[in-house]
Amino acid sequence: MSIAALPIIDLSLLDGDADDQARFRDELRRATHEVGFFYLVGHGVSEQQFAEMIELSRRFFALPEEEKLAIENTLSPHFRGYTRVGGELTLGKQDWREQIDIGAEREAVPAGDGVEDYWVLDGPNLWPENLPELKTAALAWIDRLNGIGARLLSAWAEALGAPADHFDAAFGERPSPNMKIVRYPGKSGPQPEQGVGAHKDLGVLTLLYVEEGKGGLQVEKDGEWIDAPSVPGAFVVNIGELLEVATDGYLKATLHRVISPAEGDERISIPYFHGPALDAEIPHIELPAELAAEARGVTLDPTNPIHAVFGRNWLKSRVRAHPNVVEAHHPHLAAK
Repeated sequence: MSIAALPIIDLSLLDGDADDQARFRDELRRATHEVGFFYLVGHGVSEQQFAEMIELSRRFFALPEEEKLAIENTLSPHFRGYTRVGGELTLGKQDWREQIDIGAEREAVPAGDGVEDYWVLDGPNLWPENLPELKTAALAWIDRLNGIGARLLSAWAEALGAPADHFDAAFGERPSPNMKIVRYPGKSGPQPEQGVGAHKDLGVLTLLYVEEGKGGLQVEKDGEWIDAPSVPGAFVVNIGELLEVATDGYLKATLHRVISPAEGDERISIPYFHGPALDAEIPHIELPAELAAEARGVTLDPTNPIHAVFGRNWLKSRVRAHPNVVEAHHPHLAAK
C-alpha cells in the first residue's frame, strides 16, 4: 500500500495565519481519530541534523562488542543503556534488534518509605566511553523533540475544544522524555521476523525517525497491516494509550510492529517518547458534544491494564520488556 495510506501533516502551518492554524488542528484531529498515525513534516529539523544522528548511530553500533556491553542495561537500575540483540521482549517474545535507551540526565531518586517504585526510572544514563559525541547529540535531540511534542499537544488540546495549555501541568518541571537509538539487523527465513512485536505505545505521543529508504514499520488499519515506510525529512507520529484514555477513545492508540530487514540489510530508527512527569496523570478532556458522540471508549486488555499515573504505566512496560534488569536490580517488582 502506498504511503498515502497515512496522512502527511505540515507543522509549519502553525506559523501561518488563522486559517492555516485551523487547518493544521483539523488535520491533526482527524488523523489521530481515524488512524492514530501520521507523517509530520515542516517541523524544523534539518536534513543535515537527521543525517548526523543516523551517522552517529551507526558509529555507536559499530563499536566493539565489549564497549557496548560495558554500558549494558543490566548495569543500570534505571533501565538505561545498551540492550543486545534479542535482549528485549514484546508480549514475551524476543525482539530482533539492538538499542540504547536514553532519558533525561538526572540524579537517582533514593528509595524509601512512601517512594513509589516508578521513581527507579529516573536517574543517570550510561554513555560509551569512546564516543563522547553521543551524549551531546542525544540530549540535544531530546531537547529539540521535546519542543515539537509540546507544540503538538497544544494543538491537540485546541483541536478538541480545550485551552492550549491543557496538558502543560502534567509535564511540569520534571517531565520524562525517553529516546532509543535502534538497529534492526537483517534476518533470514521464509517468514517475516519480529523486529518488534505488535503493541501500542504506553505513553502520550511518539516521534519516530527512520533512515531514508527503509521500510519495516507496519500499522494496523481496519483489521489489516499496512506498510509505513520512511518519508524523507518526516517523523512518523503516533499517540499512546494515555491520550486515548484522556479522550475516552476519541483519539486512537494504534497497534504497530516492525518486521526485520532481510538478511544482508539493516535499519536504523530513532524513536522519541514525549513523556510527562512520572507522578502525573494526563488530564481528561471534556469533548464538545459532536466529538464526544464519536468517542469509541478506551480499548481495554485485562492482561495489560492501563494505569492512570504515567510512571506506573511506564514501569509496567519496562518490567515486562527487561526481566534481566528486574532480576539484577529490582527482584521485588517481579513479584508485584
